[in-house]
Amino acid sequence: MWTLRLGDRTYDLRTRSLVMGILNRTPDSFYDQGLHWGFDAFLRRADEIVRNGADILDVGGVKAGPGDEVTEAEELDRVVPAIAALHERFDVPLSCDTWRASVLEEACAAGAVIGNDISGFADPEYLPVAARCGATVVATHIRLRPRVADPEPFYDDLVPDVRAFLLDRARRAEGHGIAPERIVVDAGLDLGKTRWQSAVLQRESEQLARLGYVLLLSASNKRFLGELCNLDVTDRAEVSLASVAFGVAHGCRILRVHHVEESVRVARTIGAILDARWASAHLDPASTGEPGIAATSTTVAGAPPVVPDGHRPPDPLVAVAAATAVAATSAMAPAVTASSPTAVAPASSSASAGA
Repeated sequence: MWTLRLGDRTYDLRTRSLVMGILNRTPDSFYDQGLHWGFDAFLRRADEIVRNGADILDVGGVKAGPGDEVTEAEELDRVVPAIAALHERFDVPLSCDTWRASVLEEACAAGAVIGNDISGFADPEYLPVAARCGATVVATHIRLRPRVADPEPFYDDLVPDVRAFLLDRARRAEGHGIAPERIVVDAGLDLGKTRWQSAVLQRESEQLARLGYVLLLSASNKRFLGELCNLDVTDRAEVSLASVAFGVAHGCRILRVHHVEESVRVARTIGAILDARWASAHLDPASTGEPGIAATSTTVAGAPPVVPDGHRPPDPLVAVAAATAVAATSAMAPAVTASSPTAVAPASSSASAGA
């Protein structure tokens, strides 16, 4: 559950998390409202988030929520040239945010190594295509299907229902020959969930991380955070970073975000704290003057549990997570102005889930 393969790269995610920068090739994204729709603007944004430390670039051509129809041909035209251009410019793993197998196949030919599918592999050809292309796949929970409003979602038992769905999709992927280290799961926050349902799923991230696959967190600027804190989409940076901090502390290892630089700071800080905790718990202290810390390494030989002995992290770690998020935003605040590249047009607080 702590090893991830993306193309020819292998990652040890025992205490490290990967930041996945969101790149929209849509004119109607709930967050940026087409701010980077133009191809030159898209490439400038890609350059910015790579410089800011993104580990993965996630390119999507259709927003998740209701909106104007986007045909297969139009999605291909939006996504494939963009991925090809990114592949030429950057040595960073590329993800295609699509639920169409045909788009995934063309994206992989252009350089993508991840298929990020919010439909839960509804297209029967999706997993066969991913297997042929050697792609890593993201299995996301959704109650209905993409682009369909779900205003009154109901679950018999929320967390077990989502766990069962994700485990089923992961096993389907394995059945098509996709190795476990190429399978990622995502709770699908805001996708057929109320604000409280999404909050509970994030709170119970450890249960999802224990499924045995890398867990992706996609909470950045989402509706549930805005509704919980009464914040418009343009004012959700701090709460998004708090969500990142909590997620890393509770087992999330891919963080799909808009605020890349700040999320990298948060993730690296919480990762260093986790690394120190594993070292303190497992390594011989004899080589240093610090109790429980070895001089040679802070990497634990065996994969640790999500938290020691199956328990939740102690309150101080959660407090540090929150403080880290606040500290990261303090450096960010002066940059967010009406003229800033990170400023976005206001959106309704009832905006649907999407990129």
